[in-house]
Amino acid sequence: MAGQIDIVTRFKIWYAAQPRALRLLLTINVVAYLLWQVVLAHIGVVNEFVSGYLALRSAWPDVLRTLWQLLTYNFLHLDFGLDGLIHIAFNMLWLVWIGREYENTHGPEKLMAVYLLAGVGGGVLTVLYDLVSPATFVVYGASASVLGVVAAVAFLYPHRSIALLFIGNVRLLYLLYFVLALDVFIALFGAGRTAVAAHFGGAMTGALFALAQKNGVDIWSWAAFMFPGSRVRRRPASRRPAPGDSSLGRLEYWLASRNKKETARITRLEPSHREDTRERGTESELDRILDKISEEGFEALTPDERRFLEKASQD
Repeated sequence: MAGQIDIVTRFKIWYAAQPRALRLLLTINVVAYLLWQVVLAHIGVVNEFVSGYLALRSAWPDVLRTLWQLLTYNFLHLDFGLDGLIHIAFNMLWLVWIGREYENTHGPEKLMAVYLLAGVGGGVLTVLYDLVSPATFVVYGASASVLGVVAAVAFLYPHRSIALLFIGNVRLLYLLYFVLALDVFIALFGAGRTAVAAHFGGAMTGALFALAQKNGVDIWSWAAFMFPGSRVRRRPASRRPAPGDSSLGRLEYWLASRNKKETARITRLEPSHREDTRERGTESELDRILDKISEEGFEALTPDERRFLEKASQD
């Protein structure tokens, strides 16, 4: 039981430490995936509605009557089994690895804007490709949006590197080119099924977003209404890699902010009813700190609050 509580506590801390736009995007994608897998896909009329009206169907000119699909397909992961799990897992992991530092540096409205615009860009290119292709495509998944986020960061910071297991540090820009080239290879040789046009459209939109940001052309303010009172805690781009650049650090973001030399005093609990009282007090304090992280960000915590979180995750 203690192990289960510890896992839940760690997840609550990790989830609360994510910046606002990233947390919202993760929640929508994962909840939609779980609802589809467990309930919605097994209800005939709902299955048909989601597949026919929320996934992107590129058939021209029918798509003009369902333009909302250019947005909704970005939050759907409809494959079943291992393929579906890998699809959403990779999309969400990349979104966390790349999107978290971008949002912390530039603000939630920019991350949300590039995610949504890249998804629309991927959808538009898919529809345009349908005009010259004999096949009609059914597209879903966050890959176009995620590649847009990756492209935006890669073009904003061309020398930015990311650590890959067994490979080492690789420039994010080169990794983006490799992924797109792999898409083309898979499409040409039929080794699998990928939404190549959507991926390229998302990446191109992300690159254009970065260009606009570099030149001070505001194409993101419209997304600010979703994050009232948001504050950007700016970090210089030249500082040492953020926690998201290390494999384990991506899953334990809050641990990166603690002082490695800092040690916590361990107080012996008396074997009496006072133990239950103290446990209730600990849970209450943990909830208060998680609420503070959610509202103000992890950086707003005091040293004492960070020590409390560290100890709570280890007990």
